[in-house]
Amino acid sequence: MPRIRILQSIAGSDFSWSPGDVVEVDGAAAAAWADGERAELVDEKPQGGAEKAAARSRGGGRARAAETRTT
Repeated sequence: MPRIRILQSIAGSDFSWSPGDVVEVDGAAAAAWADGERAELVDEKPQGGAEKAAARSRGGGRARAAETRTT
């Protein structure tokens, strides 16, 4: 089963997920939830350690690129 990391709080009648939770869901649910805003897919291979903030800031983070508007 695919695993997703929750980015925003999500709750339903029989579940409640908080940011940072990693949950297993079926393939269809993973495709629906892992949109980069609510959740993201988690690699199937364990990385063997905690993710460092510095690694996230070098392009692996969760933030979207800033939008610029030209007029």
